[in-house]
Amino acid sequence: MTDRLKFLRMVPPFDLLPLEVLEEVAGLLQEVIYPKETLIYRQGESKLRGVDLVVAGGYDTFFYDSHQVRRLPEPYGPGTCYGGVSVLLNKKRSLRTVLAHAGTQVYFLHRNDFKSLCLGYEAFFHYFTSRYGELMLSDEYAHLVQPNTQTTENFIAADQLYSRRLAAVELREVLACPGTTPTHEVARLMARARSSCYFVLGEDGAQIVGYVTDITLRDKVVAGLADAHQPIVNLMDTPTTSVSSEAFVYEAMLLMFRTKTRYLLVERAGQYLGFISRTKLLTEQAQSPFLFIQGVRQAQSGRELRRNWQKVPNIVHQLLDRGVKAEIVNQVITTVADSIALKVIEDVIQELGPPPAKFVFMVLGSEGRKEQTLLTDQDNAIIYEDKANEHREEVREYFLQFSERVSDQLNEIGFSFCDGGFMAKNPKWTHSLSHWKRNYSEWINESNPGAVMRFAAFFDCRYLYGEVAIIDELREFLDLELQKPLDRFLHYMATNALQYEPPLTFFNNIRTISVGDQQVINLKRTMSPIVDLVRVFALKHRIFVTNTGERLAALHEAGVFNEKDYQELLQSYYYLMGVRLKKQAAQMIHDKLPPTNYLDPKKLTKVERVTLKEIFKVIGDFQTKIRVSFAKQL
Repeated sequence: MTDRLKFLRMVPPFDLLPLEVLEEVAGLLQEVIYPKETLIYRQGESKLRGVDLVVAGGYDTFFYDSHQVRRLPEPYGPGTCYGGVSVLLNKKRSLRTVLAHAGTQVYFLHRNDFKSLCLGYEAFFHYFTSRYGELMLSDEYAHLVQPNTQTTENFIAADQLYSRRLAAVELREVLACPGTTPTHEVARLMARARSSCYFVLGEDGAQIVGYVTDITLRDKVVAGLADAHQPIVNLMDTPTTSVSSEAFVYEAMLLMFRTKTRYLLVERAGQYLGFISRTKLLTEQAQSPFLFIQGVRQAQSGRELRRNWQKVPNIVHQLLDRGVKAEIVNQVITTVADSIALKVIEDVIQELGPPPAKFVFMVLGSEGRKEQTLLTDQDNAIIYEDKANEHREEVREYFLQFSERVSDQLNEIGFSFCDGGFMAKNPKWTHSLSHWKRNYSEWINESNPGAVMRFAAFFDCRYLYGEVAIIDELREFLDLELQKPLDRFLHYMATNALQYEPPLTFFNNIRTISVGDQQVINLKRTMSPIVDLVRVFALKHRIFVTNTGERLAALHEAGVFNEKDYQELLQSYYYLMGVRLKKQAAQMIHDKLPPTNYLDPKKLTKVERVTLKEIFKVIGDFQTKIRVSFAKQL
């Protein structure tokens, strides 16, 4: 018996073939030797002429994901066969990338002879089809073998969505009546004008104080059996929301979703030019993230909300791919996340019944700054109004139960629990307004380095739901606190912001860290000096917007930053944000992996690497200025 025949009788599934057939196959084999390490096949590209039977040495086979990271490695040693599944089930193209070890010896069998064996011997053929079926049961394998070819929803409307201002949009005339007008008369006016919205004037006859819609009349008059003869001021909806005619269309859409209004007054220099309806804007933007957000608000279950949140990476990828600015993408992500959280909050209130006290549900950290990425967890808290002692426990018990349900549902949807416990679910962060004032007073006036680092996120808090007057009162309290001597507090804040140095070596190379078998930089850490230092300046100058871009603009307007510093910091921050978002979207869409903040600089183009280095210099120069002057003054 020849050596080749002995070998074939040990190689599955050739060991299933009759001896006389194996003798014939042995004569068809061609010997190939790879004296040095060689890349033989590329996944999805290399067309296989046949199958390889490894005699000595071995193959390393794996998939490359979109970031050239090796996935699902599988070695092929002596006595194994590579290529059968690819020839039969992948249009002859190699399923995997294949690297031969130095000194590897294989027997090659042409695909025509291989296919003849499959046609003639069912067990031989089923060996390959069964193996493929078993492998495809793995979601990761199935994704890497067959990237999702389904038609992706298009979330991008015309580019005009991001470049068109409201001044160029056709507005509807503002129709208004005095607040003393009987409700039935307003309904007649609306019918005559064929308008679904009528505005209501205040006592001065000039200022718009509210509005009434078809829905108002349906819910309050028809369903609520209200007296249609009473003045409309008793039934109107408030408040009205207005926007400058210079605002972009996307800004108007985001404002509508955030304020939960269907109509937006458009003004210029204090004069109303007209109004726009959400329905009209959505109709014009038949394919846009905003139509998707509308769908989120209409979701009926947690499962549906989870499915919607899982679509967000595609939205982000498409927006960035079309050149939409990272700050706009941040706003879209935040608005979707806000819409989901609001839906959950409203549903929980419906389950538990009305709250026993007025309250505010606020978000913190990146959520509070409206700078959410695709790697996001929960950062939130609850402030409720102070109640008399006899109701204190009852109120607290309600909000602890409420916050636990909200946090649990958000976690199920995809917003994971905060590792640091900065959630309303944690009893430490659900308290009365007076308790929260004491918290902030302690952090500011009795600060230490550890506390400043730990509680910085609470200075990025943003109202999401509830009684806005409560957070307004907290902000007024903070405004007074920040007028006191703050040397120690701001010194610790600045020192904290100077701890992380940009990853640039003395020789102008990018310094990396090891994560697994990769050398990477942490984009979140790289961006943090800008976030932290801008926060310090905002607190020092009592600027209460929380978004980093908005803080920079306010500080520039106040003369704190000159034009050059403002532009460099703004552009640096959002360039890094764009890189971070694009990387996370690719991980989730193409690689089916959880998103991270890590980036391998070697995967970037030369231009991208140069840009990163320049940004690191900008951050480093900014930190040097603080270290030399600002920190000392504090």
